[in-house]
Amino acid sequence: MRGSRLFSLVIAASVIAAACGSSTTSPSASGTGPGATATVPGASTTSPGASAASPTASGPINSGKIGGKLVIDNESGSTWTCQFNPYNPSVSGTAVGFIYEPLEFVNALQTNTDGSNKVTPWLASASTWSPDFKTLTFTIRDGVNWSDGQPFSAADVVYTFNALKADSALDLNALWSADGGPLTSVALQGSNQVVFTFSGPAQTYFFYVADQIPIIPQHIWSKLDQTKLDTEADTSPVGTGPYLMSNCSQNNIKYLRNPNYWQSTASHPVPQIAEVDYPSFLSNTPANLLLAEGQAQWGAQYIPNIDSFYVAKDPAHRHYWFPAVLNVALFPNLNNPLLANVAVRKAISLAINRADVSQRGESGYEPPANQTGIVLPTYNAWYDKTIDTTAFDVAKADQTLESAGFTKGSDGIYADSTGHKLSFTIKTISGYTDWDSSLTVITQELQAAGIAVTVQDEDTTVYTPDLQKGNFQLAYGEETGGPLPYYELRQMLLSSNIGSTNYSQYKSAAVDTLFNNYASASAADQVGIIHQIEQVMVNEVPVIPVVEGVDWYQYDTTDFGGWPTPDDPYAQPPVWATPDNGVVLTHLFPTN
Repeated sequence: MRGSRLFSLVIAASVIAAACGSSTTSPSASGTGPGATATVPGASTTSPGASAASPTASGPINSGKIGGKLVIDNESGSTWTCQFNPYNPSVSGTAVGFIYEPLEFVNALQTNTDGSNKVTPWLASASTWSPDFKTLTFTIRDGVNWSDGQPFSAADVVYTFNALKADSALDLNALWSADGGPLTSVALQGSNQVVFTFSGPAQTYFFYVADQIPIIPQHIWSKLDQTKLDTEADTSPVGTGPYLMSNCSQNNIKYLRNPNYWQSTASHPVPQIAEVDYPSFLSNTPANLLLAEGQAQWGAQYIPNIDSFYVAKDPAHRHYWFPAVLNVALFPNLNNPLLANVAVRKAISLAINRADVSQRGESGYEPPANQTGIVLPTYNAWYDKTIDTTAFDVAKADQTLESAGFTKGSDGIYADSTGHKLSFTIKTISGYTDWDSSLTVITQELQAAGIAVTVQDEDTTVYTPDLQKGNFQLAYGEETGGPLPYYELRQMLLSSNIGSTNYSQYKSAAVDTLFNNYASASAADQVGIIHQIEQVMVNEVPVIPVVEGVDWYQYDTTDFGGWPTPDDPYAQPPVWATPDNGVVLTHLFPTN
């Protein structure tokens, strides 16, 4: 909702949870070229370079035409430093996808019938797990060159992952055992395979290994101090990606298409957009204005009154899509004596009209959430439709509290038998105006149900530690999520995540066992495990989802086609989602 996927996944080892559990294999022994495809249980892969007759087919439209200048519009909050280290979270959003690429692309918005994510081979043409999920083998694609002309190889992949081990500051997702993860070795096998060995079943780490690690060139980075790679400025980046950084200033980054990009052929050029400009903005106001004036085509920020401000100026070409990817929730501190009572938590959930919060607090842009914690329709394959998730019922909230021994005082607020009132403070982040609006609605609705709350805004430097330390009563916030529900649910509920992302301080040995069993479970059993956790969310209400957080995304079809749409969600659409942004850039084409 508020930043890039790569940025949001900079988390401690105890937070690292899961991945898609997908695996891919290629029917071609060599796996060379973008034409290699695969379909195996738990995965669906498509060729990134295959031509297609329509945008909803398995690959992008490609007319063979090259041209145009695309302008990105995204409030960056600062001017550009002109550094492109893909492992520096402050600048990686302008490097990953454009210049640096992963082994495989995991699409968080598309799942197979078994609930697993769709996976597309990228720098790796295939991947396979051992039966015990302790060994993961990638077949590295032939015919790829770095942008300086040097050949890309499996040795670059081995080097990249071992560089993360040498400089733990690069290991943003805590993969290596020394950093708290399960990875014990990465080694070359033959000339074009890389074998990852883990200490235990690790299919839940597939997303991090395959999608979230940008591969860097050994012939350049190995000459640097291996213990300080995280501080490397990388002002002249050399990658395998679709674009070259041509010029950078504080105000704009200019990218030009990589004429030797590995997906490109003479009859099927990739990418097709000749130039991409990425201006910097210090606030939403000038960014939104540039987009509304038609001077930019790819937007990625919140725009109030978007239909009148943006779409109405050219309804035939101005569009937006806000796919839901996680939950914005109330986190009750279960160490609070009153909130430790499940009846109180159920009453709070029942008293909140989520549809009203969505409309009045988020302009209808963020849909109402449901108590299972499953984001719909994005993860519909994981949703247990048999669970009763009564969303809004004040009378039932009253009945729940009264059955638990609470009585309403003359002031209209419930209290327990000892006189302790249901009166709480909700902590939130300063400056999140939509959250403030939502909390105004929530405050009114809880008051009407006999529960008093006040809102306390905090700077993020105070808010986040307060949540991690349990220094709050109720908190309004969100997790980082991931490409499947397992990520967000595990962040919320796993006991070992107390002190990091388990803000509610929820503890359950049974739930911990469900999460621990997930890694070695079959695809069908994984869905069953999530269904059991959904039941826990409804029965015990450890977290109260309110609305579904979305990716902000606006796009203009006047001069360019091939955009991600609800009918063709081939990647997360905001430019700050990495490496999805690179996938989008390989799909776009000039229409004039």
